[in-house]
Amino acid sequence: MRICAYKHKGGGVEKTLRLFKALSGETRLRVVRLLQHRDNLCVCEIMQALDISQTRASRNLGILKEAGLVSSRRAGLWVEYYLDKNGMGANAKALLKVLSGWADKSGVLKKDRKRLATSCRVGPKAVGRCR
Repeated sequence: MRICAYKHKGGGVEKTLRLFKALSGETRLRVVRLLQHRDNLCVCEIMQALDISQTRASRNLGILKEAGLVSSRRAGLWVEYYLDKNGMGANAKALLKVLSGWADKSGVLKKDRKRLATSCRVGPKAVGRCR
């Protein structure tokens, strides 16, 4: 009963659960770390950096967006994703701060950043957009 009452008074528990669920997947953690490394990325850059399919990248970005961690904006042909620091709550900001200090003992994040450095925006007019 208490949980239901709390839920209806602002959804604090549900919002926190969504946040933890969003950060519980390895792919989503890697996406967040990339967005901490570079301010905005399109799906094709995330695909290349993480070596994943477009479907997987989009699905995981949707989960991060639903949790209030990520927002998007149109930039020409592309939709760029970024960490929504203005829209996220204190819990999310605190967790992102913890994540920024997360040690990459396996080297996965280093490899992601290396692939990101050589990624290209893919599309009909993307020529010359390699970074």
